[in-house]
Amino acid sequence: MQNRIKVARVEKSLTQEQLAAAVKVTRQTIGLIEKGQYNPSLQLCVAIAKKLDKTLDQLFWEVE
Repeated sequence: MQNRIKVARVEKSLTQEQLAAAVKVTRQTIGLIEKGQYNPSLQLCVAIAKKLDKTLDQLFWEVE
């Protein structure tokens, strides 16, 4: 899954660890999501989007 979480996270000046703590997962989970190696639950997607002030579309929608 392609996503733009890393870009949005860096724009907010958050580390993986800070984002992970805010959404109550491990830093490793955020790293795997950013690499597209882990598919987060809808609940986690919403929590990440809220923390990064983005919509789900902005973070996860694939653009061709």
